[in-house]
Amino acid sequence: MPQLMKGNEAVLRGAILAGCRAFYSYPITPASEIGEAAALLLPQVGGTFLQSESETAAVNMLYGAASTGIRCMTASSGPGISLMQEGISYLAGAELPCVIADITRGGPGLGNIAAEQSDYFQVVKGGGHGCYRTLVLAPDSVQEMCDLTMLAFDLADKYRNPVFVLADGFIGQMMEPVEFPERAILPSPPAWAVRGTAETRKNLITSIFLEPDALERHVLKLQSKYEQAEREETRYEAVQTDDADVVLVGYGISARILKSVVQLGRAQGLRLGLLRPITLYPFPTEAIRSLASTASAFLTVELSTGQMIEDVRLAVEGRRPVEFYGRTGGNVPSAEDVLAVVRNLIKRCSVSQELEVAHV
Repeated sequence: MPQLMKGNEAVLRGAILAGCRAFYSYPITPASEIGEAAALLLPQVGGTFLQSESETAAVNMLYGAASTGIRCMTASSGPGISLMQEGISYLAGAELPCVIADITRGGPGLGNIAAEQSDYFQVVKGGGHGCYRTLVLAPDSVQEMCDLTMLAFDLADKYRNPVFVLADGFIGQMMEPVEFPERAILPSPPAWAVRGTAETRKNLITSIFLEPDALERHVLKLQSKYEQAEREETRYEAVQTDDADVVLVGYGISARILKSVVQLGRAQGLRLGLLRPITLYPFPTEAIRSLASTASAFLTVELSTGQMIEDVRLAVEGRRPVEFYGRTGGNVPSAEDVLAVVRNLIKRCSVSQELEVAHV
């Protein structure tokens, strides 16, 4: 039976159903409810919740728990994620699976507690040091806050790597009905873990390789994992893109708005479509590249000054115009606002095509 709850609570309940038994965090709006739910629910299933003294402490506790092979997690927002970046690099370097939820708020600096999508660069591109990547999942509903968190734990174990659930404050704070799976998962500790037993004494968890050749081999090993993920784990949602003249691209709450824009535009005779990345890394480059063969233009909509648009432009490879519309500070555009931008884009593209034909 569906249960009505916030996205932040759905994240934690999905984590427990996926076998998460350790959670370390420091409270920050708009992510605090995830830690509150962990404090309430994890002890009931035999798990551990600890409110750390800082985000830096939380990510290092995560390192220790992940080393034992237990499924573990933390959650924060922009400033807290910034403080965790060194630890995230260590987790990736030591090949430790874990899940990190980033419920994005306004920035830079303290900014405010309203929703933005301005953490894309630091999460998707890797805000820490060294050659590493984190897999990144972007829910656009409370149901996906549960489902993609469960998937995040599977991907973390498969690739022995940190996985982010990146959601804006709107998705974290909104309430929607959620259906949960009937059965929970509780995986056995992996063979590589350090459990304080004679059998695991031989295991070593580290990210330090003092010899240049040894470190290069390790970095190339990590890179091969990321390339495998790019081949096997790309996920996206396409809405009426087959005949679209203009393809809208957005994730999270922006994608929810763009679905309404597609409906409004179609009702008015505009051939609009939506490409929603579900994985921000690996990014659905090939799907967007393919649409560049049929669409006339792309419009990326984000709650930022433009971050994901760089990946869209790389995918399109200059074959079609890629334009941007965004709001910041916690402001969110209406479907009508975006549709007006789309109409202006179509008008300018039509004029450009007419001039090109006249020139020929």
